[in-house]
Amino acid sequence: MMSIRLPWLLGIVGLLVVGVVPRVEAQQTQPDYTLNPGDTLDIDVYKEVELTKTVVVRPDGKFSFPLAGEIHGGGRTVTQVQTEIAQRLLKYIPEAVVTVAVKTLDGCRIYVIGQVAKAGSFVMNPRMNVIQALSLAGGMTPFASTNDVTIIRGSGPNQKALPFRYGEVSKGKNLQQNILLEPGDVVVVP
Repeated sequence: MMSIRLPWLLGIVGLLVVGVVPRVEAQQTQPDYTLNPGDTLDIDVYKEVELTKTVVVRPDGKFSFPLAGEIHGGGRTVTQVQTEIAQRLLKYIPEAVVTVAVKTLDGCRIYVIGQVAKAGSFVMNPRMNVIQALSLAGGMTPFASTNDVTIIRGSGPNQKALPFRYGEVSKGKNLQQNILLEPGDVVVVP
């Protein structure tokens, strides 16, 4: 009799557990942050005091590090930069343990100009859409042409203007206009 009840009991317990345990949904992962010119990095090589430095990614996307030389940081992740420094140090320090941490995100800036309460540059950490940028700038003034907002992206021949009609987005229409901004974007509110 015990042998008949045990499988039945285990089946009931299994059903209860399945019903009680919440489903684990697949989590959407965001891409790793990529470094930008102006970002400040703290770099530390374990047990090498002389190789503990704070560096700034220059406008050309590079920075200098002792024994490793010029390292390209712009557009790369912290892990990629950390790996490159460790590889370059191997000939001087076998099994070097390198830690790279982002100290400031000053290279991850957008600009809002024109008819807003507080025009200026703003650090985005690191994902921000147009509505959020306008909010950071204190909103638009009563004189703003809300349906003629433009996002200027890129520079030189690659520069493009992206239209943004606040009136539509505020009514829940054409929400695809509320794009994620990229470092260096300029939101112009005429």
